[in-house]
Amino acid sequence: MKVTITVNGEQIQDDVEDRTLLVHFLRDGANLTATNIGCDTTSCGACTVLLDGESVKSCTVLAAQADGAEVTTVEGLAGPDGELHPMQRAFQAEHGLQCGFCTPGMVMAAVSLLKENPHPTEQQVRVGLEGNLCRCTGYHNIVRAVLAAAAEEEGA
Repeated sequence: MKVTITVNGEQIQDDVEDRTLLVHFLRDGANLTATNIGCDTTSCGACTVLLDGESVKSCTVLAAQADGAEVTTVEGLAGPDGELHPMQRAFQAEHGLQCGFCTPGMVMAAVSLLKENPHPTEQQVRVGLEGNLCRCTGYHNIVRAVLAAAAEEEGA
């Protein structure tokens, strides 16, 4: 089947099998490999993207379901001049990554979290990100990064 999905502002058309997952469309059809495949069971969140502004695990969405939709991946957060998104800057400044495998999904989930709750407490950040797993950091710096991004966006 033919699908047309707007990914990071660019319309992409591709012929996909009915069973093609959005994560595979992004990685193979759109050639955007920052969206990671971690578990294929919705457990880890490494494949988290924004679908029409909502945080979703792209390993649970069929590309056909996203036909006509807008998808934002971590590659699409930076500005046209390459300036990092406040969340990306905060993850870098607060050392919110270690191996980096979970980082794209974690950043996307955090962006969605701040859209829903621009002034979260530490506990709200922890609860809001509990569907995204990190095996390296212990989450402390990730939580600090999200709170720092919230403060930056508040001051902007």
